Amino acid sequence: MTDTRENWSARSGFIIAAIGSAVGLGNIWRFPYIAYENGGGAFLIPYLIAIFAAGLPLLFLDYAVGHKFRKAPPMAYKKLMNAESLGWWQVMVTLIIGIYYASVLSWAGSYMFYSFGQQWGTDTQGFFFNSYLQNGEGLTFGFVPVLFFGLVVVWAVVMLILYGGVRRGVELANKIFMPLLVILFTILVIQAVRLPGAVNGLNAFFTPNWDAMTNYKVWLAAFGHIFFSLSVGFGIMLTYSSYLKRKTNLTGSGVVVALANSSFEILAGIGVFAALGFMAFSSGAKVEDVVSGGIGLAFIAFPKIISSLGAGGDLFGFLFFGSLTVAGITSMVSILQVPIAAFQDKLGWSKNKSVTIIAGGSAVVSTIIFSSHSAITFVDIIDYFANNIGIVGGGLFSIILLSWFRRPLMKQLETHVNEYASLKLGGSWKFMLTVITPLSLLLALGLTLKSIMAEGYGDYPASTLWVIGGGTIAFFILGAVLLSLVKDRHS
Repeated sequence: MTDTRENWSARSGFIIAAIGSAVGLGNIWRFPYIAYENGGGAFLIPYLIAIFAAGLPLLFLDYAVGHKFRKAPPMAYKKLMNAESLGWWQVMVTLIIGIYYASVLSWAGSYMFYSFGQQWGTDTQGFFFNSYLQNGEGLTFGFVPVLFFGLVVVWAVVMLILYGGVRRGVELANKIFMPLLVILFTILVIQAVRLPGAVNGLNAFFTPNWDAMTNYKVWLAAFGHIFFSLSVGFGIMLTYSSYLKRKTNLTGSGVVVALANSSFEILAGIGVFAALGFMAFSSGAKVEDVVSGGIGLAFIAFPKIISSLGAGGDLFGFLFFGSLTVAGITSMVSILQVPIAAFQDKLGWSKNKSVTIIAGGSAVVSTIIFSSHSAITFVDIIDYFANNIGIVGGGLFSIILLSWFRRPLMKQLETHVNEYASLKLGGSWKFMLTVITPLSLLLALGLTLKSIMAEGYGDYPASTLWVIGGGTIAFFILGAVLLSLVKDRHS
């Protein structure tokens, strides 16, 4: 049968799209904070080791499976080792992530325009939670129009890109958005490092705390971050590589993607901490007193920094939130491409039908849940369970099943990759995937589950935590089991 699967126009198109997937919201608001909390400059050592010990080996594995079998995770794992349900678990994870990721992306897009005139006023926390999100107590489902319209715009843009397909949609969008992101963020960093007090922030970010190197949690944080940062282990890179042409240098592409992703993270750290140094200088506080990560950094701390700049803050805010929005769009497109491709493979749907049903259905669910007064509660809990259990669990079991119980298959994948590879895979690659990567992920998953059972998560009531978090995990399990039982309809 003729291979009619879509292809990237060239390897460069794939590399740009893969970088676009890896570089997302987390690079800007997650990495700087994790680096600071885990030894500052000293963290770069376990971070670099984690790239080569876990990130690249797992990235090469995803590339090998996707490229060899030219399918999304369910059908690829079915062909490789009759483990279709494992692939569907990863697909369910991407579906859930896409649904809530759109919400955070819409916040960033809204704040891009709120930057003009600094519409959040002096109380940035009150504006974010009370005026913008209209956050309610407990689980409340009242309608918030501003959130609804933001989500409609995000989903419209993302679906428009997805309807274009791999080459005219995903690839073209990344060729536009990735250079735009680099330009926006480079201007932001140049502006940030020129601010009074910026050097204090950079010192806080880069000054090494060598004692942290003896703490296993620092190493675990490094390995965990690389896992999320490179978009490995939950189907994205596997799916993207399935669109590559037969004769492709997979390892060379992987190294370029990893280095580009890490370079952007360090650039983000410079920009964020230079701005935080200015914030500390302006308020007469220490840098450690103003440091925050995640949503607090983006929507509370940064608006304060922008307001401190006076009239010049408008452009600074537009650049920052514009960067978040652009980075988020390319990542969200890659996230949704996984379930879209999976249903095309399984049921023989056309591209447009798959986009309409999967992305359109996700858009409806997303706008209903995340246009409510409980939007941030859903985002926070679903994000924690999806990332720390969904992604880690799916990646862990795929590695263990392959490297511990189907070891001869590793040789087949190695041979496939090495046919056109500039960097040949060998014993060290198999050792990392057999020992280092699974053990680090197993430890991470075990500590997460122990923490949830003993302490819960955040300040949420147990009932809220288990309804949302438990429901998320149940969705992964049921989707994985039920969809693997559906008969293949692809001719």
